[in-house]
Amino acid sequence: MTPDRRHEISELTVHDALPAQSLHQNKRAFTIGKVPRADFLDLPDRSRKPRTAGLTHVLDKGLPLADVRSLLGVCEPYVDVWKLGWGVAYVDPDVAAKVALLGDAGVRACTGGTLLELAWVQGRTARFLGWAADCGFPCVEVSNGTVAMRAEDKRALIETASRRFTVLAEVGSKDPAAVVTPEAWARQAKADLAAGATWVVTEGREGGRVGLYEPDGRVRSEVVAALTAEVGVDRLIFEAPQREQQVWLLRAFGPDVSLGNIPAGEVLGLETLRLGLRADTLVDPRPDRPQ
Repeated sequence: MTPDRRHEISELTVHDALPAQSLHQNKRAFTIGKVPRADFLDLPDRSRKPRTAGLTHVLDKGLPLADVRSLLGVCEPYVDVWKLGWGVAYVDPDVAAKVALLGDAGVRACTGGTLLELAWVQGRTARFLGWAADCGFPCVEVSNGTVAMRAEDKRALIETASRRFTVLAEVGSKDPAAVVTPEAWARQAKADLAAGATWVVTEGREGGRVGLYEPDGRVRSEVVAALTAEVGVDRLIFEAPQREQQVWLLRAFGPDVSLGNIPAGEVLGLETLRLGLRADTLVDPRPDRPQ
């Protein structure tokens, strides 16, 4: 071994033995410790929690409690509603602990609409609502996208549930063959809000190919226009699981549009879209920028 090589190894060994404080002061070392929050860019205005608009609504397909805790450690400032999809809450052994964990992080836990639809069909609505309250859920979703339910029955459910919970009322069918009429969706949204819902959720499912979306994932812009004209964009949560759908809605309404059915692992990615930190929504403000 050459003398220079022995000196290099000796230097590395001594360097590795330095205390963490010295490593911070040594420009040749990796920085150890918490990196300061980045704040050097001009970004769009973004509302902060607790939000009433610009919500990020996450779809939980059955995440373990430890995973939820880990995800919240990263994305808590950017999540507002956490829906335990379908009937996941019914079979999750840690549902009460998960709801409490979310509440401590300032995130509203919500039941899936399908679970209430099944309870209603079986005549167990009161038992469902009592169970949801015992679990600590602050929100429930009321929908009629799976079972045959008259509009007046849905509104009665909303009225009953809104006495104890924040209600998210979903508009639209999960059946890809269902006819989508902008005027009908707008009327239903208005009626659901009048019945006591706080927000209206537009059906898109986890795949983004039904309801608000064409089978190829394109946004039904005429439905969006009818809904926003009738109830205003701030009362709507657009289920938008696909990036292209999120981009379309952000370009149409800005960073504080409410988006739902976001996969839990994609919350930070969505926030970069909201803030123009991704090519799809980045805006170059220079008047003399190259064309």
